[in-house]
Amino acid sequence: MAREKIRIKKIDNLTARQVTFSKRRRGIFKKADELSVLCDADVALIIFSATGKLFEFSSSRMRDILGRYNLQASNIDRVMGQPSPYHQVEDCNLSRLSQEVEDKTKQLRKLRGEDLEGLNLEELQRLEKLLESGLSRVSEKKGEFLMSQISSLEKRGSELVDENKRLRERVVTLEMAKTMALKEAVETESATTNVSSYESGAPLEDDFSDTSLKLGLPSWE
Repeated sequence: MAREKIRIKKIDNLTARQVTFSKRRRGIFKKADELSVLCDADVALIIFSATGKLFEFSSSRMRDILGRYNLQASNIDRVMGQPSPYHQVEDCNLSRLSQEVEDKTKQLRKLRGEDLEGLNLEELQRLEKLLESGLSRVSEKKGEFLMSQISSLEKRGSELVDENKRLRERVVTLEMAKTMALKEAVETESATTNVSSYESGAPLEDDFSDTSLKLGLPSWE
């Protein structure tokens, strides 16, 4: 039958808690002793009970093990306090970039005409040449932009002229088609009127001719 797994939680009963502490303490000290013997390791355990009583175990002298621990901890703190080579490189790059930003900021202020009091004649002349060169590039860029705008406007104007021409041709075509349609309608209506007049006038002429013939014949009877 499998053993029931003990739930790890605080034991409320004081007596049971003290008994469990005593058993577990002896067990962990035994395991520490076995570890030191089997693996030739220096092991030190320090336990304080709930009442503050000290219990300790060491495979050798506790003072020697604690001294080694303190030395190792101080070395770790010293190593951790020193920046790694990667961070040293990053700090160097950051410092260099910060200096470049500061230099560019000063140069920009000078280009704006600020902070010129400490400059000598040579520095002012260099600044003047720099400004002239900058203005020349700005003027050149401005000219290129204006030429591009003019070219775009001319192209758009040509497109509008062509579009206007096409619209006019379409209007003329529509007007011609409208005129032809009206002409055909008038001719059709005129032809229809003539036919109607002819059909309605033919019987009258026949009756008149017949009457004339009858009146002109003598009676021989």
